[in-house]
Amino acid sequence: MRNTMNLQLFADTVRGNKIVYLYRIEKDAAKNAAAALAFTTENGRTVSKDADTTETKDGSIRTPGKTEVEITATSILAKGDTLLDSLEDAMVNDEKIEIWEANLDEPASADANKFKGKYFQGYITELEKTSNAEDMVEVSLTFGINGTGQKGDVTVTTEQQEIASYVFKDTTKTEA
Repeated sequence: MRNTMNLQLFADTVRGNKIVYLYRIEKDAAKNAAAALAFTTENGRTVSKDADTTETKDGSIRTPGKTEVEITATSILAKGDTLLDSLEDAMVNDEKIEIWEANLDEPASADANKFKGKYFQGYITELEKTSNAEDMVEVSLTFGINGTGQKGDVTVTTEQQEIASYVFKDTTKTEA
């Protein structure tokens, strides 16, 4: 018997640069749109749940606890980055952060700027700047999420989409 692999499976995968995260300090919702971190190298979302074990005469019984969600982001520090400064201030001041996760490989509708995704609210629980002699300054953020988030359609502007990849441009002259 010969093992074969269906290479079509690889056509249905999502590349990491197609999952984008946008952030906004909740109190600034009336004046600021969400923004992406410049030069993001990695994002992560962890969903976890502790469980208690009760020993019985018939064996162990597992009782699941509450679901916990944590989002992480790592980026290279850009000169003049005001978003990271704002997020650090929000952490120090215990301000709630809004986070959107969008999958640019899954359009939500005919609208070119709507994608399937999730919306979260939470707090920054850790911010670390790493600066060694040989590399660029790296900033890592950890967000502790309230609840588990909500699924929905996320608006990602053309400029925000450029973070993930080049957006097609035509040969005609563009506006300044």
